[in-house]
Amino acid sequence: QAQLVESGGGLVQPGGSLRLSCASSGSIISDNAMGWFRQAPGKQRILVAAITKGGGTTNYADSVKGRFTISRDSAKNTWYLPMDNLIPEDTAVYYCNAVPWRHDYWGQGTQVTVSS
Repeated sequence: QAQLVESGGGLVQPGGSLRLSCASSGSIISDNAMGWFRQAPGKQRILVAAITKGGGTTNYADSVKGRFTISRDSAKNTWYLPMDNLIPEDTAVYYCNAVPWRHDYWGQGTQVTVSS
């Protein structure tokens, strides 16, 4: 069964940076467009960044554009989300998944908390 494992979250002050990683098993990363989603307390899970299967095109939610950068390393079956200039509104659990998402790909997520 395919697995996705997120890591890299933590507590950071406003203006700080983090880099999230998503390690995949099997051929998920080579077979799919991939994305990072986040779910803030009391809110729906939303897509914040996506990258095409070939890695040539990226898309971002307006709220993170210019601050987050999605990338992938197919050789390592991993993709990343470096996040800069973090703000309290970025506080959420972050998940990786295919785009469109698949129910059986959801992992545990990684918590990002932006607070002074």
